Order: sequence, then structure tokens, then C-alpha cells
Amino acid sequence: MGFKRVKTRRTATLLAFLCAPMFVAPQVQAESITNALASAYRSNSQLNAQRASTRAVDEGVARAKSGYRPQITGDADFGAISSSSNRGGSNDFNPYGYGITIVQPLFDGFQTLNNVAAAKAQVGASREQLRNTEQTVLQNAASAYVDVLVSQELLSIRRQNRLFLAEQVRSSNARLEVGEGTRTDVAQSQAREAGARALISSAEADLAAARATYFQVIGRQPSNLRFPKGPTRLYPRNLTAALEQGIGQHPAVRQAQYGVDAALFNVKVQQGTFLPTVSLRGNAQSRFNSGGDGSRSQQSSATVNLSVPIYQGGAASANVREAKELLAQSRIQVNQARDQVRAAILSAWAAIEAARSNVSANNTAVRAARLALSGAIEERNVGQLTQLDVLNAQSTLLDSQIQLLTARRTQVVAGYALVASVGNLNSAKLRLAVRHYEPKEHYEAVKDKWYGLRTPSNR
Repeated sequence: MGFKRVKTRRTATLLAFLCAPMFVAPQVQAESITNALASAYRSNSQLNAQRASTRAVDEGVARAKSGYRPQITGDADFGAISSSSNRGGSNDFNPYGYGITIVQPLFDGFQTLNNVAAAKAQVGASREQLRNTEQTVLQNAASAYVDVLVSQELLSIRRQNRLFLAEQVRSSNARLEVGEGTRTDVAQSQAREAGARALISSAEADLAAARATYFQVIGRQPSNLRFPKGPTRLYPRNLTAALEQGIGQHPAVRQAQYGVDAALFNVKVQQGTFLPTVSLRGNAQSRFNSGGDGSRSQQSSATVNLSVPIYQGGAASANVREAKELLAQSRIQVNQARDQVRAAILSAWAAIEAARSNVSANNTAVRAARLALSGAIEERNVGQLTQLDVLNAQSTLLDSQIQLLTARRTQVVAGYALVASVGNLNSAKLRLAVRHYEPKEHYEAVKDKWYGLRTPSNR
């Protein structure tokens, strides 16, 4: 009986350790998910690359506006002429000259006007693509943050499970020595303990992968994380409101709408190639030693040129037809984007609802499984249950803990997915402590530049 009391106390102590509450906040200063998202906003390479791409698209407006401006070219030449006659005379001289030509477009069939409008629409589309990339990066960062926490907790659960099973192996051996157990009990406990050790190795690998992803997305190693509640403040009040917001303001939808505008203006550009063009051409030339006699001549002219296209071999017509088909494609893509947003909202909303129910149910299941395990141990000690019943009860508790952990992860990750699906997952809405990137600043700096090789950031 003394052995039973010692064994019971030891098992009760271990069971109390196993049943300790999950997700205990660390005592040291924790890094919140908001800080992690701010780090990703500042340093994520995917987001920074998209910002650079958006700045590059801004230059399309300055390039399109060049159609309004004069084109100035200078030219110079130097030659060597040698001549001879049958009378024995020869003449060698070096003529040279230089000049300047200025061409000012006056009318180009509204092509420049529509090119500028199309470029501005492309700028708008690029900004929406940047918004979408920001949402993707922040959503990935939130998932990476939670995945590290889940992997840490899962590894902790696996290690606790292994400790419990190791104690069961010792207990089974002790019971066998005093004639209260069987070799089958020992073998069953050993098999479960070996499987637990293998699962610990897998959990360690999963944690290493989660940490690597965290570093890739957020830009630094995870340290002292704490389980977040999710962006509940930004949740739409109901599913109908979520659908209205997403379909109306999601950056993917707005990007597609800007694409329609750009395609429409491109049709007008191609149609403009059938219209006449008018330009003013000015030219000034100076020639020297043209006849080998040291002469000098100067010439200047100004002309208005009219060009009327009559037939371009069918290429211009093909360009118009192609532009119209691309416009039709762009309009279809708007509907496609709306459908994708609608599906994302419905999926995220359903995931949150299911996760809330699962968290509640799995909390109850964990509490019940702990009581069942405690009862199974006591009943085994008095001979009413077998060692296998205890092992199965522990397995049930383990499954419930993992399901609870998964449900909590889903609840947070789906929350960020919902906010992203309605177009609100950005640094301003999340109130991140960062300098919010404003693409308009670069656009205003370059849209009317006539000349300059350096970027606004002095590169």
C-alpha cells in the first residue's frame, strides 16, 4: 500500500503539471502582434519591391506628357573631299557644319491626351496593387506570428505528453515488479512513449520552419510572443456589411476598375492613329567650306507639317480591334475580382463563426478530458480500469488540446483574413506605429518633370 500511495502522489503531481492552463503569458516583456506587423510594414522585401514598382509606374505620366513638348536635336558633320580632273588639277577640302532642329507637336489625333489619361489610370491601378500587396504582407505576417506561437505551444504539449507517458512506462514497470501489472501494460506504455518522442521531433521541425517564415516575412527573429485576440475592432457589423465593403472598396476590385479606364483610353489612342497630325518644325544650319573656298552659309526655316494617314497596311485597324478586345477582357476581370472578394469574405466569415464555436467546445472538451484522465488513473489504481484505458484517456486529452490550439489559431488568422477581404487591412486602420507610405508624394514630384536623371530620393 505504501508503493501505491507514493505512485499515486507522483502521478497526481505529473497530472497537475499536464493540466496546467495553456497560453500562459510570459513574464518578460512580450512582443505584440502590432509591433510585428509594424516591422513587416517597414522591412518586408515584397512590400518594398511593390513600392518601387509603383514609383516606376508614376513615370508613365511624365513620359505620356512628353507628347505635348518639343523635341530638340542637334547635328554636326565633318567631311573630306578630294577631286581631280584630266587636266592634272586636284582639289582637296574639308566641308563641315552644324545645326539644330526643333519639332513642336500641335495636333496628334488626341493620342497624347489619351495616353496621359491612360497613364494616370495605370498609376491608380498600381496604387491599388500596392494596397493589395500591403494587405497580403500584413496578413502573412499575422499568420507567421500566430504559427510560431502555435508551434511553440504544440511542442510544449508534445513534451508534456512525453513526460506523462515516460512516467507511465516507469509506473507500468513498477506495477509489473510487484505483480499488479502485465508485460502488455509495459509494452503499450513504451509504444506510446516512443511515438511521443517521434512527434516531438516533428514538432521541433515545424517550429524551426515557422521561425524561418517569421523572419522572412517580418524581418527579425521571434521573441517572447503572446497569443493575440485578432483585429476584432475592424470586423464588419454583419455579413451584409462585409460584402458591401469588400465589393466596393477592396483594392483588387478597384485595381480592375482602373484597368478598365486604362484600356478604354488605349482604344482612343489607337483610334487616334487614323487622324491627321500637325507639327511645327524649326531648323537652323551653318555650313563651312562647302566648295573648298572657305565659304560660309547659314540657313533657317520654319514649317508647319500636316500628315494625313491614308492606309497603314491594316496594322492600325488590327491595333484598334486588339485594344477593344483587351477592354472587354478588363471589364470581365472586374467581375472576376468581385467574385473572388465575395468568396474570400464568405470563407473568412464562416471560418470565424466555426472557430468561435470550436474554441468554446474544445475548452469544454479539454476540461472534461482532464477529469476523465484523472478518474482513469484513480480507477486503474484500484483495479477497475486497465493501463490501456489510462493511455487512451491521455490520448483523448492530447487530441482535445491540439484541437483547441488549432481552433484558436483559426479564429485569429481568419479574423485578419476577413479584415483583408473587405479591404481594411492596412497600416492606418491597424494604427501601426510607422511612417505611413504615401505613393502620392512621389507622383507629385515626377508627374510634370521636363528633365532630370535623379529620382526624388536622389538616386
